[in-house]
Amino acid sequence: MAKTHRYRPDYAASPGAVLEEHLAAHGLSHAEFARRCGRSAKLISEIVAGKAPVEPVTALQFEKVLGMDARIWLGIEADYRLHQKRAAEADDKTAAEWARQFPINELAKRGVIDKPASGSDAVSQLLSFFGVASVDSWRGRYSAGSIAYRHSPTFESDKFALATWLRLAEIKVADQAPADYHESAFKAALGQVRLLTRAEVIPALEKAGQLCGQAGVALALVKPFPKMRLSGAAWWLAPRRPIIALSARHGSNDHLWFSFFHEAAHILLHSKKSVFIDSANGGEDEIEAEANEWAANFLVPKRNWQSFVSNGIYNGPSIRQFAEEQGIAPGIVVGSLQHQQLLPWKKLNNLKVRLKWADE
Repeated sequence: MAKTHRYRPDYAASPGAVLEEHLAAHGLSHAEFARRCGRSAKLISEIVAGKAPVEPVTALQFEKVLGMDARIWLGIEADYRLHQKRAAEADDKTAAEWARQFPINELAKRGVIDKPASGSDAVSQLLSFFGVASVDSWRGRYSAGSIAYRHSPTFESDKFALATWLRLAEIKVADQAPADYHESAFKAALGQVRLLTRAEVIPALEKAGQLCGQAGVALALVKPFPKMRLSGAAWWLAPRRPIIALSARHGSNDHLWFSFFHEAAHILLHSKKSVFIDSANGGEDEIEAEANEWAANFLVPKRNWQSFVSNGIYNGPSIRQFAEEQGIAPGIVVGSLQHQQLLPWKKLNNLKVRLKWADE
């Protein structure tokens, strides 16, 4: 996301103060100036006091009487009113409290926003980041009442960190121009992505993004925030614009790829009106269980898996051979065995690929 640096002075002269200076320079009283403009003395007094704005017709009259361009008067008026609004935001304790609940320092560290100079600056930058005009607008768009967040039953993320993470995913895919979503094309793309699980992770994810984009699905990898227990999410930005976001929170390729196919299941099987927020292996309610089963069966057909586990031989050579036969990464087989408690969590993790963010 490109940052915009703006010059924002902490003062703005009011049109009334500027008018007073010009009246004094011309030796005009309020009453005389009002007569020359054809306006009431009351209106001129209210403009001087900052109670009434300088409107276009008034600016034209000021131009004729005082010789100062009407556009300058309107510019002074606009700057003054904008400054007043910014000052009001700065004094809004509720907005400042709202801003403090976001991972602002982490956003600044990632270069998404500048380090806020004040509480009001934090509010202003966050509103720009989310693309909304006010805190009320943010609540209207991102609150649980306006979005059907569906969490895995085992956890819930902090709603402010979650909204920030989801917004980062939206921004990351904003420049992508995927085709309209087509289910058959997406399923075909998933078949190709499945084979990519054996490749180096980052190039494989980039290729997966291209394949999904051609089928109309946006894919984003976004680093999670501290204390966020989230592996992935799936939702629809528009009726024909689904998005999958991954966090790589567990730092291994088996979790990453299972999360990807789990989110793909939500796109294929479940409501377009919900935002599905998932942990490593989803949960145990009906929808999460369905997504888990679909992902597991897509990665390894159920009949093949049952044949493999029935042998009861879970060592490095047998796992590598089975993974080779299935065309998937051996770490995925290890993770599935561990999840089903057929293999201890600490055993054969050397067959997994460990993942780290560049700044770690």
